[in-house]
Amino acid sequence: MNARHAGLFVALLLAGGSAAAAEVDGAALAAWWGIPFAGMLLSIAVMPLAAPIVWHHHYGKIAGGWALAFMLPYAVVAGPGAAGGALVHTLVAEYIPFIILLTALFTAAGGIYIRGNLHGSPGLNTLLMAVGAVLASLMGTTGASMLLIRPLIRANDNRKHVVHVVVFFIFIVSNAGGSLTPLGDPPLFLGFLKGVDFFWTAQHIFPETLFLVGTLLVLFFAIDRYWYRKEGVLPRDPTPDTPRFGIDGGINFLPLLAVVALVLMSGTWRPGIAFDVFGTPVELQQLARDAGLIVVTFVSLAITPKRVRSDNQFSWAPMQEVAKLFIGIFLTMIPVLAMLKAGEAGAFAAVTRAVTGPDGAPLPWAYFWFSGTLSSFLDNAPTYLVFFNLAGGDPQVLMTSLAATLAAVSAGSVFMGANTYIGNAPNFMVKAIAEDRGIRMPSFFGYMAWSCAILVPLFVLMTFLWFR
Repeated sequence: MNARHAGLFVALLLAGGSAAAAEVDGAALAAWWGIPFAGMLLSIAVMPLAAPIVWHHHYGKIAGGWALAFMLPYAVVAGPGAAGGALVHTLVAEYIPFIILLTALFTAAGGIYIRGNLHGSPGLNTLLMAVGAVLASLMGTTGASMLLIRPLIRANDNRKHVVHVVVFFIFIVSNAGGSLTPLGDPPLFLGFLKGVDFFWTAQHIFPETLFLVGTLLVLFFAIDRYWYRKEGVLPRDPTPDTPRFGIDGGINFLPLLAVVALVLMSGTWRPGIAFDVFGTPVELQQLARDAGLIVVTFVSLAITPKRVRSDNQFSWAPMQEVAKLFIGIFLTMIPVLAMLKAGEAGAFAAVTRAVTGPDGAPLPWAYFWFSGTLSSFLDNAPTYLVFFNLAGGDPQVLMTSLAATLAAVSAGSVFMGANTYIGNAPNFMVKAIAEDRGIRMPSFFGYMAWSCAILVPLFVLMTFLWFR
């Protein structure tokens, strides 16, 4: 689906109804409406292995095809206006802000070059991941991932076995490290917008975060030390030694700080002004944030010398891949999220019943696993909101008498985003950057083999320790 055809399709949908309601009625949908989403996931998982050449050249068209596999039948059943409203809501309220934020972080972090040849010993690699875990809660998992993945890959470019380094980086920096503040991961930011105190997660899931990050760092050090000793290090390092360690393009820390400030502004400044875009309300602070992020992106490009991005091997290919694939994911998951949101009235009513005890009280362990498992395959931000509302949706109650439930939803949504490549946006971006540097990353299911072997046992143990 090229830009011309996509534009024509949007125009036809919008022409069919004016300002149609953007809300999709999940109670009216049967479970088979989730087939396009399942097809999208299977395409990501299977096609790079089964048909790599086709996938490499046409993955954007395949993603567009699955999006049409939902949008066209939905337009026939619910009407062009309803389909157009759902399309505009997903693009304006979710996808476009998502891509704008990722692009700003990707651009600013890609303009920072850590000079000097770091040598990827187990100790140094573990230290970089520990630093990344701390930064993830301060500048977001995406920002920390984009800042550190390139120097980490360069530090290990003379080693034979490096896949485990990137996999653990995704576990630690791209996910678990972002669990302590609303700046760390989008689900927590949505909770902040709903009224959860800024430092609530740091106060209530710090032990869980410390356990998960600490255990992963210890496991990584042991595995990395094993390979480091077994393989030996190649005598010639592809990255030449430089006289001194330093940072080029450090001016880009200012755009990164601007991104953090703009995100915080959009959550705290509420002028009460909104604009209706074909049934989707867009608030002034959202427009200001996104406009500011676009400015930040262009400022970063303008203030960064070309040599710095060249030294950093900066490429737009990873960002393009994320943008093309996630439009398919965002559109095909519309009916799945709607059916979950419908609760007892929807096709996934069993999920609602599974997270509630016989006395009607929420079960923290069930909220942890269901919010986490679904966050592994759906966007973890709306998944967090589904379970936040399923638990009552009152932040004051959730922060006090139901604190264990809110902690379970927060931890599940953030931690289990590491279970798959699509569980959190930086996962796929890190994978794409690694592959762009010549690292043969595991397939979709190959990566899940890593997460099931390492993360799932830790999540089971955490359930008994904190979420019973």
